Amino acid sequence: MSGMDVTNRFVLDFARRYAREHPGARILDYGCGAGALVDAGIAAGLDIRGADVFYAGAETRPRGGAIHEMRGGVLPFADAAFGLVVNNQVMEHVEDLDATLREIHRVLGPGGLVLSVFPSRDVWREGHIGIPFSHWFRKDSRLRFYYTWALRALGLGTWKEQAPTARQWATDKLRWIDLYTRYRSRREIFAAYRRYFISETRELDYIRYRLLDRPRRGWIASALRFPSAAWAARALFRKLAFFVILSRKAAA
Repeated sequence: MSGMDVTNRFVLDFARRYAREHPGARILDYGCGAGALVDAGIAAGLDIRGADVFYAGAETRPRGGAIHEMRGGVLPFADAAFGLVVNNQVMEHVEDLDATLREIHRVLGPGGLVLSVFPSRDVWREGHIGIPFSHWFRKDSRLRFYYTWALRALGLGTWKEQAPTARQWATDKLRWIDLYTRYRSRREIFAAYRRYFISETRELDYIRYRLLDRPRRGWIASALRFPSAAWAARALFRKLAFFVILSRKAAA
């Protein structure tokens, strides 16, 4: 687990605790990418599979029955095949959120859980390119382009080595988020989830996990037992990072 980022470690920790409480349960990593979480889960003794879309240039490849290909949004698994489905930074990339949740609902057994970690449109910092508010502008906005270019020229942004100039970087990165991200409002997100699941937000679980991951900050985690501190931490986290949504499929 040491080579994984803290969010993947949080998801894996949740999956391990779920497996201890539900011996024999199968787990699916929806949108698994290169399969780091799947590999770590298998190493931890979990019955875990991954699924993603394969395309030219993608990191995802079919591998040993652990990583599977989705085609046309359809998962290659039987109905009610899994007890837990996790997805980390995936739902902001799907074209049709309703269809995606419907397919996850299909492969999830009665009473099964879905752990979703992803940002809404409300987040301040666009996490894929690292430019604050770049996803709030219209896609064809010239102001967005000049704003992004200026902030990149000032040193902001991620994956800076991928373009020779700040102008080209802004052009390439804005094109990427336009092609591959679909930011939705909180209302849209929870309306879609309500159609298939009973859901609750669990950002505090993630905040505590992240704080306890750094021992010197453990005292902050202790402060979150106070309602006002917990409310403020959750509200700020949603603006700076993402939602953590735990959903349950109704029992048959």
